This record gives sequence, structure tokens and C-alpha cells, in this order.
Amino acid sequence: MEQITVTLPKRNEEVSASSANKVGLQGMVSTSIIREPSMIYHVLKRLIDISLSILGILLLIPVFLIIAVSIKLDDGGPILHFREIIGQHGRRFFALKFRTMRSDADEYLAKHPELMRKYQQNMKLEHDPRITKIGRFLRKTSLDELPQLYNVLVGQMSLVGPRIIHPSELPRYGEWAQKRLSVRPGITGLWQISGRQHISYDERIQLDMRYIDNRSCTVDLTILLKTLKVFIVHTGA
Repeated sequence: MEQITVTLPKRNEEVSASSANKVGLQGMVSTSIIREPSMIYHVLKRLIDISLSILGILLLIPVFLIIAVSIKLDDGGPILHFREIIGQHGRRFFALKFRTMRSDADEYLAKHPELMRKYQQNMKLEHDPRITKIGRFLRKTSLDELPQLYNVLVGQMSLVGPRIIHPSELPRYGEWAQKRLSVRPGITGLWQISGRQHISYDERIQLDMRYIDNRSCTVDLTILLKTLKVFIVHTGA
């Protein structure tokens, strides 16, 4: 993925990604929110989420139909994947995604202990054999995440925020767990546009915390625009 960065206010707690790998997050990122955005920010953010998600759903209906048919023709399995997510204030919901893996993905992983071990280390596999042919294209272009516009519309997610996580991942946030649950997860965020898809789990947590501490309309708009740039580059639109 193309390397793209977002300039955030520098803080004493921040260190380089390489340092994060060596000493972990302890002492580098505050466990409490450093700066709480104003009420105006929260109102504007929700209005933008509602308006852009409605617009996106309406404009992308033809794309949804093409993707749905492609998935069916690929292996005949379900079109959507419902992933359980823990969201703001600990509320659980199912995030919608176009299915990109074989229908028996969980069973396949359970039958291959070595793959399971690698997956549990970073909650992803660099070369995941479970991904389907159409799934690889959907993941590369992030088209698989478009159904999450519905989750944004109903208020479970936001367009911009920390990445979505399964409830089983929350303990890995340790003392940063409650801070993570203070905001809605997003379709896109710092990790998605960082160009660093193979960073460690601790570094992903650090990016989530950086976003929470630096939220603003300017930061959100910058992330949205750079997400659009990445999308255009990878789809050839």
C-alpha cells in the first residue's frame, strides 16, 4: 500500500514504531484521554456520518450488486460476513462485511494449529490461505468494508475511528481498554492509511490511542480524504 501519513500534534508520550516494538506501550501512551473534543465536534461528526453514509449507500447500490453476484459466482457461499464487534461503552454488535474467506474459515483455522498460532499472535495472517479469489481483490481495494456504512448510519460505528475489534481482542489492550471503548470504532483510521499493514499489534494499539487523543474535524477530514486517495489508487477509479 502507498505510504501516507497524517500529521498529528506531537506529544512527549509518542515514540517511533521501532521503539514501540522494543519497550511496549507502557509509559508511552496515556491511559486516559488527553484532550476531550468539544460538543460541537461530536455533533458535527455524527451529522457527517449520517449524511455521508446515506449518500454512500445510495450511490454504491450498483457496486453492491456487482460484488454480491461476484461472490456468489465465486463459490456459491453467503454474500455477507457478520463479525461480532465490541464498540463504544462495551456495546456489542455485528459489523457487516462482504465475505472474503471460504465459508468454513474458522474450521479451517482450527484444523491447522500452526496457522492458528500465527493468527493469534497478530490477529491476522500475512498470506491467509482462507481468502477467496474475489476476496483478495475486495480486501486489496477495501471494497469488502463498504457494507459497514450501514453500521455507521445506525450509530454503531463512525466513518473515522479506531479499528474494529472482536470482544476477545479487548484484553490485549490492557490498561488502555477503557480508553478504547470511549469512542465508536471506524471504517477507516490512522492504521488503514499509514501504509504499514504488517505492524505489530502493540503498534496498532498505539495508533488507536493517538487517534483518540488527537481527534478533531481537521484530523477526521484529512483521514477521509487520504482514505479516498488510497481507494482510488487501488481500484484504478
